[in-house]
Amino acid sequence: MPDLLDQTRSALAQSGAASSDFDLNSGVVLPAGRKLRPAAVLAPIIQGDHGYELILTKRSSALKHHPGQIAFPGGKRDDGDADLIATALREAREEIGLDDSNVDVLGTFAPHETVTSFTVTPVVALVKGKFEAVPEAGEVSEVFRVPLSHVLTATNYVVEARHWRGQNRKYYTVPYGPYYIWGATARILRAWTELLPRD
Repeated sequence: MPDLLDQTRSALAQSGAASSDFDLNSGVVLPAGRKLRPAAVLAPIIQGDHGYELILTKRSSALKHHPGQIAFPGGKRDDGDADLIATALREAREEIGLDDSNVDVLGTFAPHETVTSFTVTPVVALVKGKFEAVPEAGEVSEVFRVPLSHVLTATNYVVEARHWRGQNRKYYTVPYGPYYIWGATARILRAWTELLPRD
């Protein structure tokens, strides 16, 4: 089985093309000059009992935006953040209790534009040691892991659609057990798979 960490390092060296929540909807024309707010997410990889795993969160159902959705730890850039990597690390520390000293940042992928007018930079990091998640009360209802091999296998993705703002909008999903991973999280992961070497 190919080493997904080595393959990811190679993928990060390519970065890839920017993605968006509208990629599967050819009729959508994004306005020129639109203002996007910078944000970042952390994709923490950790060695599990059966291989590499990706740490994800389930957002609180009480949140105003994206309640109950599966997400990477992350958020908008604050004025005090040195860069977007600092944003991703800060958010992971706040949301799941992952300390900066316990990760090695491997690199970043091209940004992803969301329907909520953010440009999100995915930051990939390797968790170096043991980690017990501490979910941020009120924002994160659960922290869980999925096999990295599952979310980086293109054939595990399904394109679904729903009616949104008067249009039929298509999007990627990559379900895992009880977790319905979709939207920006799934699109970022799908872009990651597209940069991995083909057998």
